[in-house]
Amino acid sequence: MIVPLNMPPTFDPTYKITNKLAAALLKLEGMKERIGSLPITPQVLASLRETAKLYSTHYSTRIEGNRLTEKDVEKVVLKNERFPGRERDEKEVKGYYRALAAVEELARQATPLTEKDIRMIHGHVMGAGKRKTSATPYRDGQNVIKDSRTGRIVYMPPEAKDVPALMSEMTNWIGMADEIPCPIRAGIAHYQFATIHPYYDGNGRTARLLTNLILHVGGYGLKGIYSLEEYYARDLQAYYDAIGVGPSHNYYVGRAEADITGWLEYFLEGMVDAFAKVEAHAREAADRWETDRSPELRRLDPRQRKALTLFARQQTITSQDLATLFSFAPRTARMLMQKWTDQCFLAIANPSKKARKYKLSAEFEKLF
Repeated sequence: MIVPLNMPPTFDPTYKITNKLAAALLKLEGMKERIGSLPITPQVLASLRETAKLYSTHYSTRIEGNRLTEKDVEKVVLKNERFPGRERDEKEVKGYYRALAAVEELARQATPLTEKDIRMIHGHVMGAGKRKTSATPYRDGQNVIKDSRTGRIVYMPPEAKDVPALMSEMTNWIGMADEIPCPIRAGIAHYQFATIHPYYDGNGRTARLLTNLILHVGGYGLKGIYSLEEYYARDLQAYYDAIGVGPSHNYYVGRAEADITGWLEYFLEGMVDAFAKVEAHAREAADRWETDRSPELRRLDPRQRKALTLFARQQTITSQDLATLFSFAPRTARMLMQKWTDQCFLAIANPSKKARKYKLSAEFEKLF
């Protein structure tokens, strides 16, 4: 079945609910739950997140032709080292790294997405790493994309006069499309932004950052420890082929109404690939953590070990947190937490009867 998106006639793509899309959504949900239950310490989480940011910065700018290596990117953004003759490359990676931080901040705020947010993200992309930037205006002229080798027109975006209305429609749609699974919604937004091509430069990088923001807000951020950009960069032609759907290179000749099923299948396949890598790395880190602390962990029963996964994400927990984790009745969870307090596994952090919270005892808090 073809499912029309509830878009104004200026942008009306469609997609099919295929077996491939459904299978990818199920895989992502399962991996998300498994990764969330792993006992990852705050220190390990911070390390994985930093690695993911560096990977995203390297691969997203590499897609646009940046010549810095992974090690070079780390030196530029973390140590402010210089590479003579690569000044533009340095500015690009600094801008993208800073834009990732801006996206994380927007995700934490969890407020409705606005056009200004998107324009601010683009401002950071083009801002060479400056902490303060301004929202960039959309292009005021045409931006024809050509093959650098042959001069052939690859894509002709909508005219500048149509860009503000299209961007407004896109932003409004993102805010109202909650009934569409988050990964599909993010894929559509990625395609739509790239299709509108609202800027002269930085469109691809901003599209990928917008994707990350939507996934983070929608519960698929995995605490920022994955990178989709590596999947795209691994086979650039596949990326361009997937996103370049439609019967013509001209926006007004079918591109706006194209069936984007193929793009969405490619996009979700990339998410599955990225999530699988994160799960492997996170499991490896969790196994190392358990091995390093095996004497302490051997003293805990299976339920207590599983409860530790809650403390990998927060410092205090409630009986409701425990009830949700084990599918217990509230009274059973309260009784178990009292037992664990008597056993010196837990300690009361907030004694209020209505808002009672527990933390790990000092002995087991050292595990984190």
